[in-house]
Amino acid sequence: MATLILPVDWIKNWEKSGKLEFVQLCKDLTDKTNHDSTVREIQTVLYELCWQVVQGNLKLDLATGVLGDMMELRDDMPSILADVFSILDIETGALEEKNKRNHYTQLVGACLFFVPDSILKERLDPETLESLGLIKQAHQFNQKIVKIKTKLFYKQQKFNLLREENEGYAKLITELGQDLSGNITSHLVLESIKSLIGCFNLDPNRVLDIILEVYECRSDQDEFFLPLIKSYMCEPLTLCHILGFKFKFYQEPNEETPTSLYHIAAALLHHNLIELEDIYVHLMPLDANILEEHKREITEAKQIARKLTMVVVPSEKSEDKEREKEKEEEKNEKPPDNQKLGLLEALLRIGDWHHAQSIMDQMPPFYATSHKAIALALCQLLHLTVDPLYRRAGIPKGAKGCVLRPLRNKRAPRPAETFEDLRRDTFSMLCYLGPHLSHDAILFAKIVRLGKGFMKEYQNDSKHDVKDKMDTLLSCFLSIADQVLLPSLSLMECNACMSEELWGLFKLFPYQHRYRLYGQWKNETYTTHPLLVKVKAQTVDRAKYIMKRLTKENVKPSGRQIGKLSHSNPTILFDYILSQIQWYDNLIGPVVDSLKFLTSLNYDIMAYCIIEALANPEKEKMKHDDTTLSSWLQSLASLCGAVFRKYPIELAGLLQYVTNQLKAGKSFDLLILKEVVQKMAGIEITDEMTLEQLEAMTGGEQLKAEGGYFGQIRNTKKSSQRLKDALLDHELALPLCLLMAQQRNGVVFLEGGEKHLKLVGKLYDQCHDTLVQFGGFLASNLSTEDYIKRVPSIDVLCNQFHTPHDAAFFLSRPMYAHQILSKYDELKKTEKGNRQQQKVHKYVVACEQVMAPIHEAVVSLHPPRVWDDLRPQFYATFWSLTMYDLAVPHSAYDREVNKLKVQIKAIEDTPEIPMNKKKKEKERCTALQDKLQEEEKKQLEHVQRVLHRLKLEKDNWLLAKSTKNETITKFLQLCLFPRCIFSAIDAVYCARFVELVHQQKTPNFCTLLCYDRVFSAIIYTVASCTENESRRYGRFLCCMLETVTRWHSDRAIYEKECGNYPGFLTIFRATGFDGGNKADQLDYENFRHVVHKWHYMLTKASVHCLETGEYTHIRNVLIVLTKILPCYPKVLNLGQALECRVHKICQEEKEKRPDLYALAMGYSGQLKSRKVHMVPENEFHHKEQPVRSATPASQQNGPGSAGKQTANTNKTEEGASEDGDRSKDKSQGTAKPLNKANSTAAKVTTSNGNGAPNSTKTIKEREDKEKSGKEKKEKKDKTAGSTPEVKGESRREKQRDDRAVKEERAVREGKEKTPKADRDKLKAEEKNTKEDKTKAGNGEPKEPSREHDPVKEPKSKEKGERSAPSASIKSPVPRSESAESEREHKRRKVDSHSSPSHSSSVKDNSNEPKDTAAKHHVNYNLVVRSKSREREMDKKDLESTRGRSKEKKDDKKERKRDHAAGDRDLSLESKRRRDENGTNASKHSKSTSPSSDSPLPTDKEKSKRSKSSSKEKGESAKLERTSFGGKKESRHDKEKSDKKDKRDSSGGKEEKKQYP
Repeated sequence: MATLILPVDWIKNWEKSGKLEFVQLCKDLTDKTNHDSTVREIQTVLYELCWQVVQGNLKLDLATGVLGDMMELRDDMPSILADVFSILDIETGALEEKNKRNHYTQLVGACLFFVPDSILKERLDPETLESLGLIKQAHQFNQKIVKIKTKLFYKQQKFNLLREENEGYAKLITELGQDLSGNITSHLVLESIKSLIGCFNLDPNRVLDIILEVYECRSDQDEFFLPLIKSYMCEPLTLCHILGFKFKFYQEPNEETPTSLYHIAAALLHHNLIELEDIYVHLMPLDANILEEHKREITEAKQIARKLTMVVVPSEKSEDKEREKEKEEEKNEKPPDNQKLGLLEALLRIGDWHHAQSIMDQMPPFYATSHKAIALALCQLLHLTVDPLYRRAGIPKGAKGCVLRPLRNKRAPRPAETFEDLRRDTFSMLCYLGPHLSHDAILFAKIVRLGKGFMKEYQNDSKHDVKDKMDTLLSCFLSIADQVLLPSLSLMECNACMSEELWGLFKLFPYQHRYRLYGQWKNETYTTHPLLVKVKAQTVDRAKYIMKRLTKENVKPSGRQIGKLSHSNPTILFDYILSQIQWYDNLIGPVVDSLKFLTSLNYDIMAYCIIEALANPEKEKMKHDDTTLSSWLQSLASLCGAVFRKYPIELAGLLQYVTNQLKAGKSFDLLILKEVVQKMAGIEITDEMTLEQLEAMTGGEQLKAEGGYFGQIRNTKKSSQRLKDALLDHELALPLCLLMAQQRNGVVFLEGGEKHLKLVGKLYDQCHDTLVQFGGFLASNLSTEDYIKRVPSIDVLCNQFHTPHDAAFFLSRPMYAHQILSKYDELKKTEKGNRQQQKVHKYVVACEQVMAPIHEAVVSLHPPRVWDDLRPQFYATFWSLTMYDLAVPHSAYDREVNKLKVQIKAIEDTPEIPMNKKKKEKERCTALQDKLQEEEKKQLEHVQRVLHRLKLEKDNWLLAKSTKNETITKFLQLCLFPRCIFSAIDAVYCARFVELVHQQKTPNFCTLLCYDRVFSAIIYTVASCTENESRRYGRFLCCMLETVTRWHSDRAIYEKECGNYPGFLTIFRATGFDGGNKADQLDYENFRHVVHKWHYMLTKASVHCLETGEYTHIRNVLIVLTKILPCYPKVLNLGQALECRVHKICQEEKEKRPDLYALAMGYSGQLKSRKVHMVPENEFHHKEQPVRSATPASQQNGPGSAGKQTANTNKTEEGASEDGDRSKDKSQGTAKPLNKANSTAAKVTTSNGNGAPNSTKTIKEREDKEKSGKEKKEKKDKTAGSTPEVKGESRREKQRDDRAVKEERAVREGKEKTPKADRDKLKAEEKNTKEDKTKAGNGEPKEPSREHDPVKEPKSKEKGERSAPSASIKSPVPRSESAESEREHKRRKVDSHSSPSHSSSVKDNSNEPKDTAAKHHVNYNLVVRSKSREREMDKKDLESTRGRSKEKKDDKKERKRDHAAGDRDLSLESKRRRDENGTNASKHSKSTSPSSDSPLPTDKEKSKRSKSSSKEKGESAKLERTSFGGKKESRHDKEKSDKKDKRDSSGGKEEKKQYP
């Protein structure tokens, strides 16, 4: 109001000038003629002055004096000032500062002298008046004002009863209450009412009220009263006021508004006689109160839910009970009716949906329909709306349905005739109804059936013009299902019929739509309404009660309870059950059995809940150690397999989930697919198969089912059919296969970056195993057409889909078999001929026709140089065949048939079985028996055809344009190794295929090379395997060893199966001619040497892996060793070497890595039990020169050696590529001299298993004595030919060399008699290197010196000589030179090889085995040509070595003299020691490592053996005579020894060349 503001200077200088100026201003304003503006301006000035006082800027007494003076200016000045005080009263009352309010009160109090009390009492608030003392109590003052106002304005002073006569009202009531069935109309009655009003002077408003009262009593007479009121009434607002007055009468507690009043209000609204907004304000309660009540209900519901899920202490229970009693007492006072809801119900009853919808919009969602009466009224309206459409499209055949009386109201919603009409009102009505459709199960069923009718039309109608409308309607029905049907089902009391009815609709939706609905229902719907919140809590509470009591014994009653609970709230129940299963996997069995009372809808929801639990982002799928999958995931996977097998649940969602996870590069969930396929199809994937099971798996499908799996595979026909249909219908079969095949590498290279290596291996195995299992399922269940239609060709698989070759052929293999058989059947039908020969020919033709495109397709899989050695035909044949094609498991068929016979006998002998059941079981067993026998016969014919086909093909398999070594390399690299680790059956297949190729006498295939490469190079292969792959690789090695062991066991078997086979040639003719010359074949004894060499290499590789300390190496090699235990180790000393090393692993890993400890302990126990079957080395193969067995590895690996045992270790140190190149160069370099080598030389080089033996002697004196004999032999060797004269010449040379051998032995015997002083000196040196002795771990003694010291060397020779047959194999560590580094020590420890000399005639010089005989000949000839030059160099080296110590030289001469006396005893002494060491190797040796040399024997043993040598002189010469080719071996030994001396004396330069 302020337009004039007093200047600040006036206030500051009030007493001086401000007061005068203010008074003058007021006088000027008073003198103005305009009255209204003057009053406003005076009020403003006075307000400003008073406000300065309130603010404290002006003293009270100064302001009061001025105001008193102002009263004289105008007569109404007190009234004007009172108005200012009134405004200030309001403003100061709203302020928080109390001092300002006090200033105001003091100001008014000071002005009471000139402002009258009466004016202030009119203008100021009662509280202000009380504070001023003008009134006693504000409350009493207010009451007095109300009474005065009532008396003045509301109390009727005059009563007009004399004018409004009672007779008029009586006649009015009579007129309105008369019988209306005749010709009486509202118009006639209205005329009478007008007459009565005029005659009796009636109040028109009272007349209207009476008309409404009568209408309320006769509410069925709408047709009469509504026109009457419409004609009578002039003002709609007047009617609303009268109705509002009636409603207000019932707004007291414990009052109930009559339904008739609601009805007439609804009727008036419906006919637009009144407006909803006008009547709505007269109804109670207020909207704010309704909203508050709704929130309170939700809060109470949540509290109830929380109580149900909380553990309540007894004291808290008593408190809760008291609170509940208080609430009940409060509820005893019934609140007034909710008149808005009453009016809403009345509107719905008469069909006024428009106004009803408006009222519901004013309230919280579902608040109105939560009252049962309103929900039922809306349901009744919906019945009437959908009835025509339901009778046309929804009612089942044969059902009649009850007849509904339509509403008489023409303004009600129009009934729906088509599905499009449902969009008009029906869908919106259902949405307002929400979960409270549960009150009317019949309407629920009608809506569901309408949905089914629509879905049938939707699926059948393919017209493009109506497609959009149908899609809109589909989304409407999905919304209704989400917002109405599923929530209503939650509130229904255990209605299984409604659940099944709803499934009838839901099964027509795609699973994507269904799962979205289930997700909304589970995660969102239960939070929208208080009732649903309570229901959820009650369901969880009941589920807990049931699950606590669920056991195997009470599955049936608990299952019924679960079924009842699941009919209404399956999502909540299953969510809790799954959470329990994730914690307690022992619940899986009882839970699965208890689910048999579920409805079809519940099974589908169960599938969704499982998928949701699997996809829970809050759960980690790995345990905290990050090495194993979480137990909850494994539990859910087991549950999936069991539930989906037992119950008819749709699989599409689960399969799509696994597919999506694979697309995202996640392979954890393959565990689910693995379990589902295993349980539903009965296909197990395990590497722990017994031999019987493995054998059964090579047969037909019936044999596999009966004997190939751990579990009994029965009753899987229906479940496997369901799985197959799900895969085919949703086109998931091939994508799953391809994704799994690709994901195998993804596990390693994409997923495996941050994961633990152990977990990566497990995931890889899981992925691979599931692929094998899934592929097996598809192959056995899909029809030929389905399979061929879905699996693309091999080149498309590999090149376009980037499928690894092994997986691509695995998927394609069944297709090839199907195509060949179908083509074969076609040819049989076209050409009728039953002769076996004709059938075989047709089969071969069928194979050629089917496989020809395959041969062309595989060419693109590899570079062109690959096909220089392997033909595509051979490659495709290898990958397309299976064990079913190669052999018939007769024993497995017999075993299963015998089992069935035993079953039949047991059935007959059991009297308890009823006769009909007994008959049925016998028929089943007999039919199964016949099936097995028929299957065996069928497989036998098939195998014969395949073998005949292979026999025809074999000549074109291998071209060998480069070398046979290269051919074998490609065969191993591209065929054998990838497939042998693919599955257990494939491991057996690979071994048998190699044997088959050998038996077929395949040209250009060297069996020896193949086996040698397999056994000699296992370190890298083992190290790169996963756990399951190492099992399969072990099984492959075991099968290979079985074949080798069979050949090794008996000469007759060897001669029969290998004697004249091209795979065992030791000389390869340049013309490519294989076989025909017996001298070119490896004889039996040399083959035994080769087998020993293989065993040795296996031992060496195993110990290397065990010593690495790497988890993967140790685990894999222990698994492989366990698998090959039936065939290895066979030799006692090798077994002891392994036993000692494994024992050390047990000790080291017991606390650190328990899983390795368990593996090692298991293997150790089995190894000990096999120890009784092991034999000494001399029994395993004939050792002709055992005394040369202890040569250090550096001597064995000289350039003249044809059998370098350290090639495999070279591979470990250097890498395969460099060695492969060296091997290739050597093999090509030796090609020319092969023809020049004569048969005698071949015999010489192969009789020992080595052209230049591994065990060589390095004593220069022996060389000097044999020098002349060697020169003669050298000349003969250079000119030797393949003629019989060579044999005679060889005998003459043998006699001359006998003397040299005796002298050589005399030297060795002298070493045994080394003086005590020398032995003491040697012991001192051993003591100085004690650290080296224990460095390699338990069981590894100090290695002999490489320095050729005249004293130390004989000592080391003696040690090697004595302990050669034992397991004491030690890598040489140089003791003579302190400058030898630790690195060189470790390198040589790995590279050592002091196995007995006769270890191999097929030797791997640089990781690629060469043809042994050829290489030996070349090496021998090269050595002979340069021998004289080397001898001179070696002599100089040896002299420089002797010059190191004169004392040692003297000792050496003494030993030579003593040695001459014991010449004859050496042979028998060696034999005796060999036998002793074969049985008591552990006593003579601390070391069992194959990478070590012999330990130092004790002085006592030395002296004992020295004495016993004299008793065996007689047999020495005899043994010498029986050793054929010994002279040449001795010369080769010397050559080797010379080169060893040369390397040692030159400071290990040669070693560096050997091991760059």
